[in-house]
Amino acid sequence: MVRRIDVTGAGGVRLAAWEFGDPPKGDPAESTPGVLLLHGLMGRASHWASTARWLSERHRAVALDQRGHGQSDKPPPASSTREAYVEDAEAALEHLGLAPALLIGHAMGALTAWQLAAKRPDLVRGVIICDMRASALGAASQREWGDWFKAWPVPFATLADVRKWFGGDDPWVERPNPSRGEFYAEVMHESPDGWRPVFDPEQMLESRETWVYDAHWEELAQVRCPALVVRGLDGELGRAEAQEMVRVLPRGEYAEVADAGHLVHYDQPEAWRTAIEPFVDAVLISGH
Repeated sequence: MVRRIDVTGAGGVRLAAWEFGDPPKGDPAESTPGVLLLHGLMGRASHWASTARWLSERHRAVALDQRGHGQSDKPPPASSTREAYVEDAEAALEHLGLAPALLIGHAMGALTAWQLAAKRPDLVRGVIICDMRASALGAASQREWGDWFKAWPVPFATLADVRKWFGGDDPWVERPNPSRGEFYAEVMHESPDGWRPVFDPEQMLESRETWVYDAHWEELAQVRCPALVVRGLDGELGRAEAQEMVRVLPRGEYAEVADAGHLVHYDQPEAWRTAIEPFVDAVLISGH
């Protein structure tokens, strides 16, 4: 079962929220603990499908296509502020009746999760931060991303070409990674001249610009609920910084996933589940 629910976000932007499994059966009077899944920059809700399916065995799990992504509206780049992303997630929690929810975020979605937890502790019972740094990445990182987007050989003739380029031919990839190819194949759509991303790369750069120059330690320290920092051993979040994030979080915990890069949950879904399930159960079942 896949079910789409439209949500109105900040400034009236229409957002697509998705359930990938039937919610648990039981007494409708009893509230089911809610989970909101937030993808990273260039991602989409479907990247959470396998996580959402096992979560929905016991909880109501909803993944959000954030503004500018997936099947949500593509507003002008100027509206892709940090505040708008956070307000969108806030609106989704309230519209869907998930609060107080567990927020699970990857990369930029993890930043949205901890910023919302700091802003509205009443809506959030726990946060899982997957491979997102709290330190400022800086101007050099932003320039590199701009160069990377320019290197994409768009339009791609076929989806097989998408998988091949992102999975191995991309000069920014250290070694072949088929799951990375699959990840990017999910964010392409067919246009008259070939396959192109469902998002505007320029808008992605604008979105990234709203957080890449700043450090986010202060908001991290304001997250009062339980928080789990997860990194892939070959991801973008280094172990020393991850452990410092755990130290700064008032109720921080740490987990890492072997043989995983930045796309931890997509790259190694079983190991990802093993890493986060005890925390999920503690927050949603034991009320930890």
